[in-house]
Amino acid sequence: MRPTPAAAWIAAAAATALLITGCGSSDRDGTSKKAAAPKVDGQDIGARPLADLRQGGTLRVAIDQWITQYNINDVDGQQGDAQDIIKAVMPDLFDADAQGTPHLNPDFLISAKVVSTSPQVIEYDLNPKARWSDGKPLSWRDFRTQWQALNGADQAYEAADPSGYDQIADVGQAGAHGVKVTFKSPYADWQRLFDPLYPAEYYDSPAKFTKSWAEKVPVSGNAFKVGSYDKTAQTITLVPDPKWWGRKPKLDSVIYRVLDTSARPDAYLNKEIDYTAALLPEVYKRLVKAPDTDIRRGARWDEVHITLNGGRGPLKDLRVRQAVQHAVDRQGIDQAFAKDLSFQLRPLDNHFFMPNQQGYKDTSGGYADYDTAAAKKLLDAAGWKDGGAGKPRTKGGRQLTLDYILSAGSSSAQVDQAELVQQQLAQVGIKVELKKVPANDYFNQFVNRGNFDLTSFRNVDAVYASMLTPVFVQPKGANLFQNFGSVGSPKIDALLKQAGETTDHAKAAELYNQADTEIWRLAHSIELYQRPEIVAVRSGLANFGAEGLADVDYTKVGWLKK
Repeated sequence: MRPTPAAAWIAAAAATALLITGCGSSDRDGTSKKAAAPKVDGQDIGARPLADLRQGGTLRVAIDQWITQYNINDVDGQQGDAQDIIKAVMPDLFDADAQGTPHLNPDFLISAKVVSTSPQVIEYDLNPKARWSDGKPLSWRDFRTQWQALNGADQAYEAADPSGYDQIADVGQAGAHGVKVTFKSPYADWQRLFDPLYPAEYYDSPAKFTKSWAEKVPVSGNAFKVGSYDKTAQTITLVPDPKWWGRKPKLDSVIYRVLDTSARPDAYLNKEIDYTAALLPEVYKRLVKAPDTDIRRGARWDEVHITLNGGRGPLKDLRVRQAVQHAVDRQGIDQAFAKDLSFQLRPLDNHFFMPNQQGYKDTSGGYADYDTAAAKKLLDAAGWKDGGAGKPRTKGGRQLTLDYILSAGSSSAQVDQAELVQQQLAQVGIKVELKKVPANDYFNQFVNRGNFDLTSFRNVDAVYASMLTPVFVQPKGANLFQNFGSVGSPKIDALLKQAGETTDHAKAAELYNQADTEIWRLAHSIELYQRPEIVAVRSGLANFGAEGLADVDYTKVGWLKK
């Protein structure tokens, strides 16, 4: 599963890749055969010209949970499947290419450019054909209302990410179809704002901001719209919008179906879904031999981490969080996950940049080094007394116990990881209780509300470093933004603000890395590895699969002519 900052946009040029992907067999001496390292623009979508595609057909996709909130800017709308659906049905102003570079979408924008740098002013010229599904034209009022909802000025709006919007001074009209956005301070990643765009009519009050998008999309504005919701069957079906003014989609429908991760290989083999992850060894070995199947690989911004909740229980104490970091053997976890795979996972030492991005460096400062002696010393200092071999530490008559929350739909790899963490923390006297919760509740009732001590999920497609700001800023009242473990500091907030205002990408990267050093020191979360993108796709499905850093263009997805 994967709450994500919204989908990918700017990427730096490729640096030397540290992660090697591909699947194969092992040599007799036990070493794995290695495929070529992925480039930053690595992708495989079975690209074909539209003339090769037939009109019609259905794409069937598995998702993690029933979508309860389709406003992805709401604190409860950050689940990744909701974001994928929204990008197919709402105005998508910019699309990323294989390098992650954003390009304006001509279906919505004639132009979008910086017209002044002091102050920074952006002018958007909207496509006059662009309409909401209720017939109303897209306008500057939609931009203004979205800014007012997301800039943090009115905390009744539980905005997941005010960054960028909080640097805007004003949004107004510029000509018949234009929008003028004036910033208080420079903002380098301005193209990620207002993308996707939401309609003013369903965003102009805190109640509408949340309730209008609960389990439904009241108004759409793209090539597809939601045709039906079937909560009993746990399916959401998209169909082409007959009012769409752009290129006609090739597909007749896209069906999203809730399926536990463990059930997906069989669902794929039974032809119930058309693509699925093929990363785990036992899954890959089954799917690579499946008839009419392509294995596609890409280099996605995709990280696996463990979140520590500093907002409750023993982990409120920084020394305990730091002890957990030292007690977790990241290399051991990575090696266990990569067993029988032909790529070498290396510990991820940065929260903002992937190893195949410019800006990547080891910012961990030794705080994530596997060091059980250091962990024990920190726990001693925190007053947790050693109970002896195999026994939890105690303090004031209480055992040092943490819960580790898992979705009931977790893969075998996720369960194995949790059990490894449980074993590793036991070595320093920390008892870990693994608790599985219903898949539909995992984010809504547990992660999003900070109801856990430890948990692990993925952040994906955060190619703009500024997209991660809400993950690390200090919560405000009940709004955790995306900092579900409530670990932060004024120093981190200040560095992230400064980085977001810095238009020199190299200088901005250095500021993000300075913030990351503090993030490691405070033991916010333990980065594990960049997750390779290896998927099984039904042969004949074109322009879809391992996207890498690019966005999906659903008008180009379709089935080859026979």
